[in-house]
Amino acid sequence: MKKENLPKNDKTLLGAGLGIAFIASLCCITPVFAFLAGIGGIASVFSWMEPVRPYLIGLTVLILSFVWYQKLKPRTQEEMECACEENEKPSFWQSKAFLGMVTAISVILLAFPYYSNAFFPDTAKQEVVYVMPDQVETVTFNIKGMTCTGCEATVDNAARSVDGVVEVKASYKEHSAKITYLKEKTTRETIIAAINKTGFTVDEDKTQN
Repeated sequence: MKKENLPKNDKTLLGAGLGIAFIASLCCITPVFAFLAGIGGIASVFSWMEPVRPYLIGLTVLILSFVWYQKLKPRTQEEMECACEENEKPSFWQSKAFLGMVTAISVILLAFPYYSNAFFPDTAKQEVVYVMPDQVETVTFNIKGMTCTGCEATVDNAARSVDGVVEVKASYKEHSAKITYLKEKTTRETIIAAINKTGFTVDEDKTQN
């Protein structure tokens, strides 16, 4: 009787844990993929998943914890006796190294929202010199669908692509973007259209000057 280092059922659970971690990160991975692929319109496709993300994270942690427990728990006398009869070296897929690799990938996926903005170009604030106050306007747009820093960066890049936009400060926590622009060069309607093209939606009823 041969005892595998990682039982078949545990390997199935491990695959499920990795899959759930990936699904939990889709709402943040999609904006980055959309930006890199140049298809901004799909940036908010999975934003509806944000409310269930904590539960998916919890499920991933439970699955990985259970598999690690199965791997590290003390062996029974019967299992130790069987181990003495083993002659073959366990494969990589049955090893702690593979389990550790899957765990690391899962952690990287679950932590994606905290470093997703690294995939976007630096959007440092721009300064306008010798502009009179009456030449600029600052508007706070309420934006639906933002769930992480990747969403912020997507909205930021979309707004800055509009000629005449001076400064952008997007916040997924406040579901808003504070934008300053030159009134002679652009309009709020043009900015709204640029943001809406990303897949996120400006709620014009909640726009504030």
